[in-house]
Amino acid sequence: MSQSLRVPLPLVPGPVGIAWLWPVLLAVLLLLLLLSAASGAVEIPLAELPRVVLGYSTAAEAELWRSIVLEVRLPRLLFAALAGAVLALAGAVMQALFRNPLAEPGLVGISSGASLGAVCAIVLGGGSFALLASSAFVGSLLATAAAYHLGRRHPGMAGLLLAGIAINAVCGSLIGLFTYLADDNQLRSLTFWNMGSLAGASWPRLLVLLPLLLLLSALVLRYWRALNALLLGEREALHLGFPFKSIRRQLILLTALLIGPLVAATGGIGFVGLVVPHVVRMLLGADHRRLLPAAMLGGAIALVLADWLARTVVQPAELPIGIVTSLVGGPFFLWLLLSRRR
Repeated sequence: MSQSLRVPLPLVPGPVGIAWLWPVLLAVLLLLLLLSAASGAVEIPLAELPRVVLGYSTAAEAELWRSIVLEVRLPRLLFAALAGAVLALAGAVMQALFRNPLAEPGLVGISSGASLGAVCAIVLGGGSFALLASSAFVGSLLATAAAYHLGRRHPGMAGLLLAGIAINAVCGSLIGLFTYLADDNQLRSLTFWNMGSLAGASWPRLLVLLPLLLLLSALVLRYWRALNALLLGEREALHLGFPFKSIRRQLILLTALLIGPLVAATGGIGFVGLVVPHVVRMLLGADHRRLLPAAMLGGAIALVLADWLARTVVQPAELPIGIVTSLVGGPFFLWLLLSRRR
């Protein structure tokens, strides 16, 4: 394995104790949810928000506020929290598998395969959500399977990384081809989808994705012992009784199953799966029993905050959320890299 793939992720405690971290993260997430639910093109007094939701408000605009909160903002906020948690979880898993804090699901073609499937659905099939989600799901699985089987020709994770680079290049070329073939309406849909958005969140969509993504996340969380062992090295993990090849295959498959439907629903949202696990690891260390759930909470906070900014910075218009995460996450991650070099 090349030296660049063996960036150490030491299994040592971070500078922050875990005892008070959970209540702080939960309190921050709840506060952001409340502030975001009250903010937007229609401002709702924060003090009135609980009464509006419960139907006890006597304000003249109570019915309008209740409709906005329950039918528009609440499903969107819950979906933002779910998407952020899943992206951060997938990023933490990929960073452990590659033993590299710069890894993310896009590294092995999972995100680009899902994007290609969704683009094909928009250009060839009309872009309904059912077709979009199933196409992205199939695309992520096919790209992951191709990267895995091509990468098996080389030992360790280096072959998988090289195959992922090739898969990303092929998917990017095909996405460019379909973009060229798209008509004006499809091109507009592709443009906004590529920039990422949570505007399509709704209760039916949330009720479809929530059980699936929570079940897959629970399955991933069960691998925390294996991920800790993998940080010590492949041979060490084998000596500890963890079949590395089988675990790698299972985790990559689970990550593809997580990312595929999510990409179909949100489009391209970058840096959450890269920056959030990195920051949490700096605070808590690399013990995945604590890192994985903390990364999920951190990802939920990050995406709820990004969605709040996207809806309020240029209101009544709305910024694509992928632009917000890139504008904030890119410079922040560069600062992290520069500070670590010092």
